[in-house]
Amino acid sequence: MLATKLSRPLLNFSVKALNFKDPGNGLRPVQRFCFPLLSPCGSRSYANEVDQIGSRAVLITGCDSGFGFALAKHLHTKGFIIYAGCLQKDKGEGGSKELDGMNSDRMRTVQLNVCDSKEVDRAVEHVNSSLEDPEKGLWGLVNNAGISTFGEVEFTSMDTYMEVAEVNLWGTVRTTKAFLPLIRRSKGRVVNISSMMGRMGSPARSPYCITKFGVEAFSDCLRYEMQPQGVMVSIVEPGNFIAATNLYSPERIKAIADKMWDELPEIVRKDYGRKYFDEQVSKMETYVNSGSTDTSPVIESVTHALTSTTPYTRYHPMDYYWWLRMQIMTHMPAAISDRLYVY
Repeated sequence: MLATKLSRPLLNFSVKALNFKDPGNGLRPVQRFCFPLLSPCGSRSYANEVDQIGSRAVLITGCDSGFGFALAKHLHTKGFIIYAGCLQKDKGEGGSKELDGMNSDRMRTVQLNVCDSKEVDRAVEHVNSSLEDPEKGLWGLVNNAGISTFGEVEFTSMDTYMEVAEVNLWGTVRTTKAFLPLIRRSKGRVVNISSMMGRMGSPARSPYCITKFGVEAFSDCLRYEMQPQGVMVSIVEPGNFIAATNLYSPERIKAIADKMWDELPEIVRKDYGRKYFDEQVSKMETYVNSGSTDTSPVIESVTHALTSTTPYTRYHPMDYYWWLRMQIMTHMPAAISDRLYVY
């Protein structure tokens, strides 16, 4: 009976009227999609913020560029004390140079490679020793550091799978475990940057999807465990922001593709052929400049998770096309969603 009720609205919906595989054909992306509990303009309400933001410290990983760099600067303007974890600080490169150039005692860059346990431990020691009152702990941890790649399963080496997982998944786990004692002292927040690809798979993205599905599961388990400790855990699932974050460039795609082809087993090269391989690479090249160039929905989501007295479990900063696609792929039978979006 429930299935009948749910199916009736779908009978009046013409699948042929829209090309579900292409957000630019028939379904216009809406950059400011208003979800329930949002204000009419699409931004989140901050009516009930935590107090004494100026005395609260937040550590963010992956501040060399992208979301992390923008988030460090934004939260600094909000009044937070920022520990900006940068992979290239010891080289004087990346975002650390500009962040240090702010000459603010509330902006503190930290050398941090989330794949290196010793470096993570040193970062914990540095934060603990520089907090005004270590017994009050660290208010927030934002696990943002991440990398991405592409390639079908048979085209992707095990080394690539492990490299992506070491940063995106194990880096998140490693950093969280190291900083949790400080977070528990403050009854603070953990915010993990996942992805819409942590909720739905995609061809040629398995190395990335695997890690983000893992981040989702880790975050859920952590949320259950931390609730009695007074620590709140939120997940931010950005949509397509490739154009804004420079995850891919034509040069990087070519370098990945060349290395991938050179390392393919001979039987895989023979069975698929260079023509098919090049077609898949071309698809990725068209993806380079896609998506939103405005990172503010992601920045606002993380800010809300850190400042609201009632943060959400999950945030979905994405345009309407990807939000609808994610709902269909996670709630409808796979036979239907696969047909709409994949085959």
